[in-house]
Amino acid sequence: MLTLIKKIFTWWNRDTFGTRIKTILFGKLVGTDQLGNKYYQSKNGKRWVIYAAEIDASKIPVEWYSWIHFTHNKIENNHKLKKYDWQKPHQENLTGTDSAYYPNKNKNAIQKKYRSWKD
Repeated sequence: MLTLIKKIFTWWNRDTFGTRIKTILFGKLVGTDQLGNKYYQSKNGKRWVIYAAEIDASKIPVEWYSWIHFTHNKIENNHKLKKYDWQKPHQENLTGTDSAYYPNKNKNAIQKKYRSWKD
């Protein structure tokens, strides 16, 4: 019962009841990505994504980013982009986590490149 109420009224727990109805009635499945996200398009050209897990826009891989934002390029119709062994896999935005990127590995030793005139 609680799951049904969450589905109806909350948007942060995957798709809402209204999005599910819209997807069933008007959505045509265009494809899925390696993370399990499903991409839909309506007859009038609107596009949306149903996330496989937690809703986070940074979880859209580069192959689908251009499609969802109507950016025309060579992978518009072919979402099977060739991956090279030197390419890293797609990662979500890690800002604010322990896995976030720091240019200096020692987080506490960030040094200033200037000296204040009020020393």
